[in-house]
Amino acid sequence: MQKGEEIQDVDDAKKTAAKTAAIAPGGLVTDSEEINIEKEKDEIDPDLRSSSGISSIDANETPEERALDLEALSTAPSATPPYSVFSKRKKQLIVFLVAWGGFFSPLSASIYFPALNTLATDFHTSNTLIGLTVTSYMIFQGLAPTIFGDFADMAGRRPAYIIGFIIYIGACTGLALQNSYAALFILRCLQSSGSSGTIALGNGVVADIATSAERGIWMGYATSGPMIAPAIAPVIGGVLAQFLGWRAIFWFLVIAAAIYLIPFLVFFPETGRNVVGNGIIPPQGWNMSLLNYLEVRKAAKTDNTLTRATSRDENRAAQAELAKKRKLRFPNPLGTLHVILEKDVGLLLFYNSLVYTAFYDVIASSPYLMQETYGFNDLQIGLTFIPFGIGGLCAPITCGRLMDWNYRRVAKKAGITIDRKRGDNLKDFPLERARIQVAVPLLIFGDAALLCYGWVMHLDTSLAAPMVLQFIIGLSLTGAFNCMSVMLVDFYPLSPSTATAANNLVRCLMGAGGTAIINIMIESMGRGWCFTFIAAVVAVASPILWVLVKWGPGWREARRKRLEEKKT
Repeated sequence: MQKGEEIQDVDDAKKTAAKTAAIAPGGLVTDSEEINIEKEKDEIDPDLRSSSGISSIDANETPEERALDLEALSTAPSATPPYSVFSKRKKQLIVFLVAWGGFFSPLSASIYFPALNTLATDFHTSNTLIGLTVTSYMIFQGLAPTIFGDFADMAGRRPAYIIGFIIYIGACTGLALQNSYAALFILRCLQSSGSSGTIALGNGVVADIATSAERGIWMGYATSGPMIAPAIAPVIGGVLAQFLGWRAIFWFLVIAAAIYLIPFLVFFPETGRNVVGNGIIPPQGWNMSLLNYLEVRKAAKTDNTLTRATSRDENRAAQAELAKKRKLRFPNPLGTLHVILEKDVGLLLFYNSLVYTAFYDVIASSPYLMQETYGFNDLQIGLTFIPFGIGGLCAPITCGRLMDWNYRRVAKKAGITIDRKRGDNLKDFPLERARIQVAVPLLIFGDAALLCYGWVMHLDTSLAAPMVLQFIIGLSLTGAFNCMSVMLVDFYPLSPSTATAANNLVRCLMGAGGTAIINIMIESMGRGWCFTFIAAVVAVASPILWVLVKWGPGWREARRKRLEEKKT
């Protein structure tokens, strides 16, 4: 190639990059094409710069991090598009709304724990029947995501969120107004159905915008809301029940959900990869956020008619191509059963559900134990959940960073170069080892704390002892649960909401059974032996993790080949 031709190619690359940078995440061409190309080159989104070949160095990384992580990308032009065109700031906004939305399902499950005794008195029924409203909530918490998860993977995230919150607000309004146990029971099931899909949807959104190399920290942020809610909810419920009555709990949920929908409808973009790809393709008109809609209106007023027409044609072609691959149908909840029946996924879900049940048994039995042992009222019982909340808040973010660090460490040891911009080929990557190595120490500490908690409550010690142990349990078991949930999403990056729905189904059904009998177990076995038994079950099942490390990669590769054969 002659020197003049090389200069011409460089100029063409700069112009192409400038045009690419002018395309917003919604796929809209703006007036920025008229800006000087040299100035525009410095303002291009880092993800888009790396795809155009101008610069692929992350400005937020230090040289040491790039050398350690094996992630210093080449400056040579690459035709591979970025995994997601959303900027870091846009991702932060998306994940914040995901975490906020995921807060409602566990919040609603636990917020009226402190009012259970009051509800039994007002409805003239037994504590056992009132406890069934907790069990039924958890059952539908497992069933509903199987529909919402499949619907979200098929039609997009935003429609699933909006439908779920409409159902949720209606159920909460009914709960605040009803006057019978039957209505309480039915509306709690409906309330669970509306809110429980948000956790599966949240994990799906993270999989849409984050590669495996950075998924740990983003998943940590996204799950911070769902993880701390079981501990914070009783505090809120205790205050409301003590001073305003139990109906105020449900009015609070109505107001909170309505407030959440405002920023969601305004800012939250569609992220489903079968709808918008990596974010460069605009969604259907009815599936746009208000911000996205305003961008469309602004682009429609541009003076560059030719560019606007070209952009519209390209967007329509891209939308049509995705629509061909996307078949809208009635959501199939049985799709999650195919996930559960996979060898590695089935074992992971079974063990994960045991950890979740152990964690939730502590929470569900705490109101009963605190009243029996210390004679606490509704407000005081709610305040005792604060250590859980602090532990649950620290766990996802801390463990998320640990997962990303260990992912890089394992990649370096295996001689694999990872790419946080475009994603990694996990075919030969020891994914199971990278995730489980972080989970095992947490499980050891959490299981030991669970064992000690039972005997501390048996001996009626000072309140400080169970509070410290609850913090350790919240930190350790929540962190371990989060590690395994991230690994599950890694198994199914193209249908993460369906995979998470399978996780919810197994853990919630097992958790419902555990919470339904935990008080009976405590009364018949004693506090110490009851939690000793629970800790022993988790410990005896722990070799499942070794099985996943040893045979999991082979099972995962066999599944990949089988799915590829179905496509051909």
